[in-house]
Amino acid sequence: MKQSPPPRKTPSGLSESVNQRLNMYALAASAAGVSLLALSQPAAAKIVYTAAHVTITPNHTILLDLNHDGTTDFSFRNVLTTTSVGSFRSDRLSILPRIANQIWGHKTGAGGHYASALAAGIKVGPSGAFSAGSRSMAYGRDDVGSYYCEGKWNGVQKRYLGLKFTIQGKTHFGWARLNVTCNLYKVNAVLTGYAYETIANKAIVTGKTKGPDEVVGGADAALTAPVPKPSSLGLLAMGSPGLSIWRREE
Repeated sequence: MKQSPPPRKTPSGLSESVNQRLNMYALAASAAGVSLLALSQPAAAKIVYTAAHVTITPNHTILLDLNHDGTTDFSFRNVLTTTSVGSFRSDRLSILPRIANQIWGHKTGAGGHYASALAAGIKVGPSGAFSAGSRSMAYGRDDVGSYYCEGKWNGVQKRYLGLKFTIQGKTHFGWARLNVTCNLYKVNAVLTGYAYETIANKAIVTGKTKGPDEVVGGADAALTAPVPKPSSLGLLAMGSPGLSIWRREE
């Protein structure tokens, strides 16, 4: 009786069926390895952007909570003042920081402190011109029928505040975008959006609402990395002992 030929061996010395299984496991391991690698990456840098359309009219205060944690980080104050006889009236728009928070600004020759009206594309970070205290944005006045409007934010569209604030004791950076007008002596503003960077001490670019994923290394990241669940692919990681198990099963 004619006997069946023995199973062909591959150059590695394994039967075709074992070799096929190894190839399948290798492909599965490769795919799973990519997935597990992605799972084990720490949280990526992220810009949190909030679109808005909030008007800031005379004699109103608007609270700004950049990271939506229920705590006011900055406040916009629009104060209209009139003298008792009504011959002089003024209106000032200012931004006030909470406690240790700071605003990108400058000092005028007359000693006034103004918040800078930054253009889009400016990096707001540790090297920015930040300082503590409230900052004037725009100012209007009526001096017995003579009207004046001044300030770095007078008549601007789509300009940005550079903001430095704390989250759980760590420094973060953000921006707020506004349009500001002055009609006669009254200042009106519209807050059209704001954003902040979730990674502490990382700069944010004015006008940027999202960014590429970035992996941030360090000991803290290693502590929070997910641990992959055991699976049958562990045999591949065993090397030659694992291959011996497959051979015995074959």
